Amino acid sequence: MSQSDSHTPIHRRSGALSSKIEREIKLSIDSGFRLPALPGISLPRCFVTSTYYDTSGYDLAHAGITIRHRIERGKQAWQLKLPLIKDRQEIEIVDRQPNPPPILQDLLFLHIGQQKLEPVATLRVWRTGVRVRSNRTPVADVTLDHVSVLKSGTVIQRFREVEIELVNGKNSALSDLERQLRRAGAEDHDGRPKLFRALSLPPPSPAPPPAPNAPVVEHVKWALARHVRWLLAHDPGARFGGEPESLHQMRVATRQLRAVLRAAGPLLVPEWADSLHSELRWLGQLLGPVRDFDVQLAYFREESAALDARDRRPLAQFIAHLETERSKAHGILLNELRSGRYLNLIRRLQQTMQDLVVIETTITLNDLAKSAFKKLKKSIERLGTLPNDVALHKLRIKIKRARYAAELVEPTAGKAATRFIKRACALQDILGRHQDAIQAEAHVRAFLKQSSNVRAAFVAGRMVERARERRKEARRTMCHLWKGLLKRGEKAWRDRP
Repeated sequence: MSQSDSHTPIHRRSGALSSKIEREIKLSIDSGFRLPALPGISLPRCFVTSTYYDTSGYDLAHAGITIRHRIERGKQAWQLKLPLIKDRQEIEIVDRQPNPPPILQDLLFLHIGQQKLEPVATLRVWRTGVRVRSNRTPVADVTLDHVSVLKSGTVIQRFREVEIELVNGKNSALSDLERQLRRAGAEDHDGRPKLFRALSLPPPSPAPPPAPNAPVVEHVKWALARHVRWLLAHDPGARFGGEPESLHQMRVATRQLRAVLRAAGPLLVPEWADSLHSELRWLGQLLGPVRDFDVQLAYFREESAALDARDRRPLAQFIAHLETERSKAHGILLNELRSGRYLNLIRRLQQTMQDLVVIETTITLNDLAKSAFKKLKKSIERLGTLPNDVALHKLRIKIKRARYAAELVEPTAGKAATRFIKRACALQDILGRHQDAIQAEAHVRAFLKQSSNVRAAFVAGRMVERARERRKEARRTMCHLWKGLLKRGEKAWRDRP
C-alpha cells in the first residue's frame, strides 16, 4: 500500500478523522493545453468548491498550512494540510458544520493562539483527468483544474493548472508522467498551493542567509530561526500523531537547535544558553519514547513483509502490542505539549529568533566550526582499528555536532564547507544504520519477552542474523568514509582566518 493511499483513522470526540500523505507535482499550463493520451481510465468530471480559512494576518499560509471546507458531489468535509518535507499531510474530517472544527483548531494552537479563523478565499474548481494505470494497477491521478477565485460572490481571478498525484506507485512514476506533460506543453510551476495564487501570496520559504560579512550573531540568529520554524511547522502533525515523520522532524529540529546553541556557546551568556539548552533537552526527552516506538514499528513491519505468511503470525500480535504502547506514549506527549512549560519554551524560542543574549567576543564563525571539527578529529584518532559499538555511537554524535557547526559557517566558507557537510551526512547515515542494527537486536529481545513459542524464536533468530549482517556491512564501509571526512575537514578549516 502506498503512502498516498494509506489512511490512519483516529477516533476523537468530534468523529472519525483520516490522514494520508499527499505526494504530487504541479505544472503550469496555458489556455491551449490539452492532456496527452495517457494509459488508464478517465476520472469523472467533477465540480469542487473550497472555502479557505486563516487568520487576518495569514499566519497559517505563512507557515505553509491550509485549512478548508470542501464540497464535492454533496460530500462536505474539512481538510487540514500540513507541510512534510517535500510532501504534505492531509487530515480530513467529514463534517457539515460551518466553522473549522475545534479538533483541527486544537492542532493549530501554536499558530493561531486566540485569533479567530475566518474565510479568506473561495475557490471553485472544474476538474477532469485520468487515473493512470500500469499493468492494470492504478499509479497516479493526472488532473486538469479550471479554477475560479471568488470574493464577495464575484469572480476576481481565473487560472488553470495540472497536477500529478501519486496513488499507488513509486516516485519515479511522477517523474515519468511529468516528462510526458512537459512534452505536451506544461511548464514549471511556482510551487504555490491554489490558495497562495488566489491571495497573491509568495510561496512559504525560509529567509535567505545573512551576507557573508554580516556579524556572526546574525548568522546564529538565522540558523536558530530556521530550526524554530521547522519545529513549529511540524508541531500540528506531532500533536495529531498519525504520521511518524512529523514527530521525527520535530525531534530533529529540537536536536539542531541544541547543536547550534552548543556550537555558538562562546558567543552566548552561559546561564541563558544553558537554561534554553536544558529545556530543549527536556522536549527531546518527551519526543524520544514515541519516536522509539515508531522506529520499532517500522522495523517489525518491514521484517514482517519479508517473511512467509506463517512466520508473520508471531509478529502480528507483537506489532499490535507496540501500537498500543505507542498510543499511550503519544497521549503522555500530547499532555505535555499543552503544558505551560512547553508554551513557555516556544515563547523563548520565538524571542531568541529576534534577540540573542550574547557577550562581547572576537570569535568568528570559522572558529566555531574549526573547534567542532578538532573535537571530531580527536574522536576519530582515538577509535583504533576495532572500535566498539559505544565508541561508534559517540562518534556519530560528534559528527552531527561538527556538521551542524559547518552548516552555520557554510554561507561564508563556500564549497569546502559544503563538501565537508556532504561527507559528514554520508558517514552519519552509515553510523545510523549501524546503530539501527544494534537497536534491532534490542527490539527482537523485547519481542521474545512477549512471544515465547518456538515459531517466535525461529523468526527472532532470522531477524537477528539480518541485523548482524547489516552491522558488518556498515563497519566495512565506515572506515573509508571517515578518512575522507578528515581530508575534507582539513581542507575546509585549514589556513582560514
